[in-house]
Amino acid sequence: MSHTILFVCTGNVCRSPMAAGLFNAHAQRVGEHSLYAAHSAGTWALEQQPASGNAVVVMRQRGIDLRAHRGRTVSAALLAHAGAVIVMTRNHYDALAAEFPAHVAKLHLMSELASRTFDIADPYGGSLDEYADTATELATLIDHGYEKIKSWISNNEPAPSANA
Repeated sequence: MSHTILFVCTGNVCRSPMAAGLFNAHAQRVGEHSLYAAHSAGTWALEQQPASGNAVVVMRQRGIDLRAHRGRTVSAALLAHAGAVIVMTRNHYDALAAEFPAHVAKLHLMSELASRTFDIADPYGGSLDEYADTATELATLIDHGYEKIKSWISNNEPAPSANA
């Protein structure tokens, strides 16, 4: 059984697809790609739009292909399926907590992976260097917080039923 991690940003064309790609690459490196799979969505997604060109370039430089990515808006179904939902900013957290209160226990700021509280800056419309900086920040957080993400998922799994 695969556990799902959902990364959320605003438009779902920069930060969250990069984070999902980086998480999946990390899971592949540690041999856990059959156990964990990351996806992404946006609070105000650019529906069906590809990842931004600079995100595609920066991820390709890291061996990650985002060309098939298409933006989608976060939904109750996506949240229900996810074991952990990792957002880029406090505003994303607040918006999802207000709209989907049943899933608030799954919500976490990306910066919590470093045991801190800060927003991940949006590189949308920025230079290739800004995208590269964002990718490095995301990769560092995922590499250092990978085990924490797994614990967040474990904390949100339903208890086994007495009939199981």
